[in-house]
Amino acid sequence: MLSNKYYFYLTLLLVCLSSSLSYAKESQLLSSTHTQSPWQADLGNGEYKNPILHADYSDPDVVAVNGDYYMTASSFNSAPGLPILHSTDLVNWQLINYALPIQLPQAHFAKVQHGNGVWAPTIRFHDNKFWIFYPDPDFGIYVTTTDDPAGAWSTPQLILAGKGLIDPAPLWDDNGKTYLIHAWAKSRAGFNNVLTLREMKDDASWVSDKFTHIVDGKNHPGYRTIEGPKFYKRNGYYYIFAPAGGVDLGWQSVFRAKEITGPYEAKVVMAQGNSVINGPHQGAWVHTQFNEDWFIHFQSKQAYGRITHLQPMHWDNDWPIIGIDKNANGTGQPVLQHTKPRSKINPQPTSIVSNDEFNSAELSLLWQWNANPSNSWYSLTDNPGFLRLYSQPITAQNSTNLWSTPSLLLQKIPAEQFAFTTTLQVNKTSSASSSGLILFGEDYAWMGIKTSSTGEQQLVYVHCFNARKGCKESIVEQQPLTQPYLELKVVLQPGATAIFSYRTAASTEFKIIGEHFQAKKGRWVGAKLGLFSLSQTSGASNYADFDYARYDTLD
Repeated sequence: MLSNKYYFYLTLLLVCLSSSLSYAKESQLLSSTHTQSPWQADLGNGEYKNPILHADYSDPDVVAVNGDYYMTASSFNSAPGLPILHSTDLVNWQLINYALPIQLPQAHFAKVQHGNGVWAPTIRFHDNKFWIFYPDPDFGIYVTTTDDPAGAWSTPQLILAGKGLIDPAPLWDDNGKTYLIHAWAKSRAGFNNVLTLREMKDDASWVSDKFTHIVDGKNHPGYRTIEGPKFYKRNGYYYIFAPAGGVDLGWQSVFRAKEITGPYEAKVVMAQGNSVINGPHQGAWVHTQFNEDWFIHFQSKQAYGRITHLQPMHWDNDWPIIGIDKNANGTGQPVLQHTKPRSKINPQPTSIVSNDEFNSAELSLLWQWNANPSNSWYSLTDNPGFLRLYSQPITAQNSTNLWSTPSLLLQKIPAEQFAFTTTLQVNKTSSASSSGLILFGEDYAWMGIKTSSTGEQQLVYVHCFNARKGCKESIVEQQPLTQPYLELKVVLQPGATAIFSYRTAASTEFKIIGEHFQAKKGRWVGAKLGLFSLSQTSGASNYADFDYARYDTLD
């Protein structure tokens, strides 16, 4: 038998070996990257994989126009808002615009409004123009229009004021009448699980104060939180596509009736089944010019946000079935891989993700601010080829943590795993400032340069847990810097675990800093990556320059 002494040394050897292997694996993650899109749904063989967008495009809606497809989604407090995406095949998407350069009321959204702002919108094409109806649960229902979705959209008009009015969808009926359906937010209205119908003018200039509750969850056993309705008409039936049961554990239902006011029959048309896709939650029926039917919806994936899926759809006895009906019971379940839709143009496999070298006069469309921005926050011309963030003042609202900081410049997490790299250089005359790379959510971590009031600079790694509840930032690691330049990297692994690392101008290898950080979602949104610069003193001499923002895949 081995003595305790031998057991001790054997255990020590195993621990050291395990640590060495772990360190080697982490080091490999830091070095074995190559520039490429970290997520690509098009498999290049006529098939695609879900999700089609591994990014937080929540509550997606899609309209088909002459073989082109346009998508919009919830944007909550981020500005610009109401993203506009384009595709020719429903699989490969490009972000081409935002319908909402700033949020209204402008002064209200100059402050961070986590979880408020733009909730689930609907996009339609009618009378030769595009329409987006979107709700703000605190103000009411707005509409904006355009002739060109890639161009300017009209100033949003508040067509129905009131608290708790959410998820609007219009229907221009073939009988010449126009209707608006919407749901209710319990947090504002005091009730939910109800869908309400109103008459509306064709041009949305008037919406009736009179309404009818045409779907009430109390009349459908087991139903809760019916929301996100989309309104259609087909073969003499009025159809309402609406999820129920909640974002994480719900299902997709369809309600149909011969008369617009009902009574409506209900049927579960897609549920999780034995798939790995929880929810599945609200989205859009798309009928293509090739007489195919598809359904785009989201799945809640915690820190990754509400990611976007594409499902085949067919009709049986005037009921839609979404996904694959494995049990032949009329209820489909999501697919992970499928033949692509037919399309007028077969694009090369592409991705929504792109690097930003900051060589343009405009920021990449992937960037959004944490609130309505000011042009004084940044410049792409003061130091050509660099993004210059002017250090915004630390206020009473963000003196403890960054949760309420408007000037955070953020992007959605674009894939399950990837590396994101940027460079940071702080002006030598900066003082009492903090600048860096942040992984932001209700828990967050950042790495960068902290400058004292006397001009001393340190590399710091900082985290904050439960920022929404007012946590105070903690400096986990810090070390002096001899020059105000760093290359910063965050590697996100499956499960949204992040490794932060850095290298100086004098080093060739990235060095890990801090412990592994578990990314956490924000208020109704996924975690985000971003850049920032703040200071306790005002003045144009306080700024930080970022050379690029690059995504890489992991080998």
